[in-house]
Formats: sequence, C-alpha cells, structure tokens
Amino acid sequence: MFEKNLHDLVRGIRTNKNNEAKFISSCIEEIRNEIKTDNMTLKCQGITKLVYLQMLGYDMSWSNFNTIEVMSATKFTFKRVGYLAASQSFHENTDLLMLATNMIRKDLCSVNQYESSLALTGLSCFVSHELARDLSSDLMTLISSSRPFIRKKAILTMYKVLLKFPDALRPAFPRIKEKLDDPDPGVQCAAVNVICELARKNPKNYISLAPVLFKMLTNSSNNWMLIKVIKLFGALMPEEPRLCKKLVDPLTNIIHSTNAMSLLYESINTLITGVPDHIPSIQLAAQKLNIMLDDSDQNLKYLGLLALGQILKHHPKYVSPLKEKIIKCLDDKDESIRRRALDLVVGMVSRKNLPDIVKKLVEHVDLSENLAFKEELLLKIIDICSQSNYQYVTNFEWYITVLVELTKLENTSHGRALANQMLDVTIRVKTLRTFAVRQMTILIENIDKFAKSEKNGICEVIYAAGWIVGEFNEFVSDKEKVLRDLFSPKVLLLPPHIQAILVQTSMKLYGSILVDYEKLGADEDSRVLGEMFVSKIAMFTDSSDLEVQERSCCALQLVKCLIKLQAKGAGVAHELMDLFIEDLNPVAPKAQKKVPVPEGLDLDAWIYTPKPSKYSDDEDNGPIQFGDPARSPLPQSSGYGGSMQGFGSDSMAYPTSTGKYQELSQAEIQQAREERETQHKSNPYYLQGSLPSNKVSSHKKPDVSVQDIPVSSLTLDVPLKIEKPSKKGKRKDKKKRKGKKGRAVVDEEEEEEDLGPVVDVMVAEMPEGALESDEEDKKVDPNDPHAALNID
Repeated sequence: MFEKNLHDLVRGIRTNKNNEAKFISSCIEEIRNEIKTDNMTLKCQGITKLVYLQMLGYDMSWSNFNTIEVMSATKFTFKRVGYLAASQSFHENTDLLMLATNMIRKDLCSVNQYESSLALTGLSCFVSHELARDLSSDLMTLISSSRPFIRKKAILTMYKVLLKFPDALRPAFPRIKEKLDDPDPGVQCAAVNVICELARKNPKNYISLAPVLFKMLTNSSNNWMLIKVIKLFGALMPEEPRLCKKLVDPLTNIIHSTNAMSLLYESINTLITGVPDHIPSIQLAAQKLNIMLDDSDQNLKYLGLLALGQILKHHPKYVSPLKEKIIKCLDDKDESIRRRALDLVVGMVSRKNLPDIVKKLVEHVDLSENLAFKEELLLKIIDICSQSNYQYVTNFEWYITVLVELTKLENTSHGRALANQMLDVTIRVKTLRTFAVRQMTILIENIDKFAKSEKNGICEVIYAAGWIVGEFNEFVSDKEKVLRDLFSPKVLLLPPHIQAILVQTSMKLYGSILVDYEKLGADEDSRVLGEMFVSKIAMFTDSSDLEVQERSCCALQLVKCLIKLQAKGAGVAHELMDLFIEDLNPVAPKAQKKVPVPEGLDLDAWIYTPKPSKYSDDEDNGPIQFGDPARSPLPQSSGYGGSMQGFGSDSMAYPTSTGKYQELSQAEIQQAREERETQHKSNPYYLQGSLPSNKVSSHKKPDVSVQDIPVSSLTLDVPLKIEKPSKKGKRKDKKKRKGKKGRAVVDEEEEEEDLGPVVDVMVAEMPEGALESDEEDKKVDPNDPHAALNID
C-alpha cells in the first residue's frame, strides 16, 4: 500500500531534478519488484510507470514477458495498459510475440467490441510476418462484422497485415471492395484509404473499381473521402486513358463549387497531371491558383506554387500573367516558398522577359540576408542565361555586365562558376571581346578587394579576368597601368593557380607594350619597362607553389635576356610575341578521335621489343590470365588427341615473347629446374617440404612419354558427343548480333561453349538503367513494403 503510483513517479522526477538519474534508478528497481508479484494491480501499476519512463528514453524491453501477462488480464483496464505498453515497446522482431498469438486471436474475437478494438490497435503497431500470417483469416472475419466500429478498424489494420504478408491480399481484396458500398461512411472512408495506399505501386490492379469510385466522386459530400478518391483516380488515369475525359466534368464542378482548399488543390493537381491538354481546365486551374497565391496561409501559397510548376511544364503562357506575384514570393520569410518561386521564375524565362527577370533576381541577391539563398540565386541567374547554349541572351554585353555585378557578392563559393561564364562567353563571342576586356580591366584595377577571399571564392573571377586581358591584350587601352596592377603586393594573397595565370598575363602584356615601344623607337622606355618588370616579377620567384615559381623564374630569365639583346640594339619584341601569337580556341570533346593516324605508325606494335626468355616464370610475370595462351602454365596442344608436349616427354615447349613456342632440350629443362630449386632454397618465404624416403623424387622419375601409353579403341553404339537440347520457342541456329562499335555479342549457347571470359551484355552493351525489352518487369526496390502487393 506504500508503493509509488504514476503520479508519485512524475512528482518525484520533478522534485529530484539534480539527482534525476539516481531517483529513476531506484524507481526502476522498485518496478522490478512490483511486476514480479502475483498481484495484477501492482503489476499493472509497474507497467504503467515503465510506459512513462520509456517515453523519457529508458528501455523497457526487459519487461516484455510481464507486459504479455498484463495483456492477458481479464479486466479491461489492465488489458488496456498491457496493449499500450506493447504498442510502445514491441516490434516485429520481438521474440515473445509468438507467445501472444492465441491471446491476440482471443481478444480479436471477443464479444466486447472494446477488447477487439484494443487488439486491432495493438496489432497494427507490432505486427510481424508470423502474426500477419496466423491472424489474417480472423481479420477477414472482422471486416464483415456487424459493428461498424470494428469493421472500420479491421480494414485499417488489414493494410498493415498485407504489408507483412502480401499473400493475404488476394482473399482479402473482395471483402475490402465490398466495403466501398458500406452504409457507414467511416467504413467506406477506411476502405477508400486502404485501396488508395495499395494502388500507389500497382494501380493497374484496381482499374475495375473505377465505376464504384466514380459513383462516390459524384455523390459523396465527405471532403476527406473525396480527396482520397481523387488521389486514387490520379493513380489510375495513366493506366486507363479513357478515365481522363470521363473525369473532366466532375473535377471541374468540384473546382467551381468547393470552398475546401485541400480538396481544391487535389482536384487541380489531378486535372493538371491527368488531362494536361484540356485547355479550359488548365485556364480554370490557373485562375484558382492565383487565389491561392494571395492567401495568407503559407501552406496554401506553397501548394499554389507547386501546382503552377506542373502547369508550367506544358502551358507556360498561362503562368506568365502571374509573374509579378511569383517574383514577390521571393521575398517571403518561408524558405521553401522562396525556393519554389525561384524554380518557377527559371521556367518562365523567354527572350523578352530575361533582362527583367535577371534584374529582379540581382536585386534579391543584394537584399537577401540569407547567404545560402544568395548563392542559389546566383546559380539560377547563371543557369537561366546559359541554358540551351545561351538561346535567350540577345545582348552579351548586358550579360557580361551582370556577371561583373555579381562579383560584388562576398563570401560566395561559386566564384569559379562566374569565372567559367566570363571565359566561355568571351572566347565564343568574338564581337564581345573589346567590351569584355574593358570590364575585366576594371576587375584587375580592384584586385585588392578580391585578395581576401578563399579558394573557390569570388577571387576566381581574377583568374578569368587575367586570362582574358592577357589573351586579348590588343583591346587593352592602358596596358602599362594594367601591368602595374598585376604586380600589386596583395596578389600574393590570391590562390597559387591564380598567381600562375597572372604571371603568364604579365608576360603577354610586357611583350605587347614592347612591340608598341619598338614601333615608336622608344628604347629608353623599353629599358625602363624591362627593369620594372624584373624588379616586380621577383616577388613570385620565392613562391611555395612550384607552378608559380617555375613560370616566374622563366619569365625573369627571359626578360633579362631580352634586356641584354636590346642593349645591343636588337629588336626582340616580335620574337617574344611569337610565343603568344596564336589564338587558343576551345577544343571539341571528340577532336582527338578525329586525328588521322600517320602512315607507317602502328599503335598496336611494341615500342620496345623485350628479350626472348627461355621459360615463363609466373612469379615474375604476374598472375596468369584465363584464356591467354602465352601465359598458360600448361603446354598447349591442338586438341585432346594431339601430342601433349611436356607431360613426360623428352622436351617441353615454352612460350616466347613473340607468342610462339620454343622447344627446349633435356639439358635446358634440367638447368631450369636446378635454377628454380636454388631460388626456392634462398627464399625464406618458400615452404620447403620433404618427401618420404620410399618415394622417388618427381624429377628423378624415368621419363615416360604420353605417346608410350597404350591406347585401345572403344566400340560404342551411341556417340559420345551429346547435343544440347534447344529451348522451346527459340531457334537452334543463333547468329552473332552486332553490338555497339561493331563488337560481336555472343548468344547464350555460344557463351557456354566458349572458354574465353564471359561478357555481360546487359552491363557492357546497354545504356545505364536500360532493359533488354519493354516486356521485362520494372526494377523493384527490395526495401519497399508495397513491392509485393499485387493481386494478379
């Protein structure tokens, strides 16, 4: 009578916050004593406290047997506690569940509907394959119960049973189908819900239910059930195209009449995905989605954007009028709404509205405080401008201006994407190079601002700017000023690969300036320029990066040599520029394959012919390859009836480097054996065994030739060669098919007889994920619980 109940446990935990673990340990010890007693009241009280502690994270699996004892109690209040504990702590792998099978069956068949309800609820939580197999027939009986309360729960529990025991679907499906016409709306809704879940993976099995479901769609007023029916029709429409036209009118009526936003969305979504070519329905859907975008509910706004994304795939012109509202959603506080709106904006791009959309996105880049969203906006701007080979960009000078504007974004990790765009556009659009060089010059003038960023950051644009200015230096207006900017001390803070390209750019600019000075006859200016270059380039020669160091040292020595030649009055500017005179054009991916092979060049011949060896040493030449006669450890023969040299004959044949066999004499064979034995003796890792004294060593046996073995002919009435039985429905004479690149694909019969390596045609010859024929089954995820639910 002095034991703690649940209220005392909760109160004690609250009052012992400093020693909570110690208090709970004492309580668990007390509970252990309670559940060991024969008093069912104390046992139930202990299980109740364990349920509460289990919700706090403490394990109660040690009390599973006692939980089953409380579940088997005759008193309903005790039984309810037991099933609650089982629902929380039991799972399909609990070993003691097999002890509860008959008890659960007894409770399922109880006259008391509340006991049956307890068993149904608990079973849905911890059902295993064995329980589902043993109790499926009892559940089918309960589906036909006279009490709607039990019928509804039995149908819902049957779904969990079917996931564990799919074989029960065939006998259970007719009973579930009958409940679609049940007079009780709760049972009817439960049946629709279960069928909707079953149809997720195998909708074709449930096309026969279309008349019954259509009747429910037109007559029912239960919004929740209508949502499930519409979802079910959405799964059936791809399997039965005739349903599409049939459903247009009822779905349109629901869209016009309903005030329930959830039902409205499901109707619109089903209409868009099922009949995307019905223009009046698409127009109506777009009008209703416009209302959802104005709603204050964030969930409805998100669903509206989601449905607009479906319309955008087929009919972008009906989404374009909502452009302002969609762009306004980019300012929303909800990140999911912003991202969904961003996807829509990308899909709405055209030649006309590209500048306006990009302008709005750039404004949001400046105003947004979320760095991750800023970076996503930056990538989207690049994607929408560069998609389909820049098909929407009409003014590339504008695009270069946008890219330069985006370089103001600090702390970004997409600087390389900006640099790649600058390089790509400048190289491919020749008329743009003058403007691009001018913009890149501005970036180099502000090189100090980019020196603080990390690798792959915004400093990557200096890589593009340096390369463009150097490669197209004829468009630079003030080359000497740009050259001095390249030698800013802050350049040493940039990543090494950027420093390397700037060293190369400085050489190109130096040569270009030198050409201009030689034309003007300004020898003094050339000398001063050379001295300045030598003094500035020296800061790169001590770089820790080998590439930067090598380029700078080469440039330094080259310029010193040029200065000496200039002192002798030699003109060297044009010779220097000859190093950079050719344009570097982009190389096509397949260019290497188009290069013709010169006459007399055999790409398969040995560059260096190895010396022929007397014998093949497997340890030196690596592992033996199956099917390679040159590496085979056995002497080769023309067939089973031919001469097998090496097995007891006076001479052996070993392959040479040319692939031909060289016959060795008996003395050479003996010498090879002695060399091998000597090598084995000196090898500490070679396990040397001793032969019994009564047996003669294998190499001391008398030489016996295979030809000396007597062979007698056998007279048989049946041939030894057995013909392979032909497969039913297939031709015996199978020819080789031509696979990709002219390679022959061998059929199954030929592969079995071939001793070469097996070729997996599915992996080697077919594209990734492709199947041999359309009749093959679709790939099924083995972890998907719906995979085996098929009534066919």
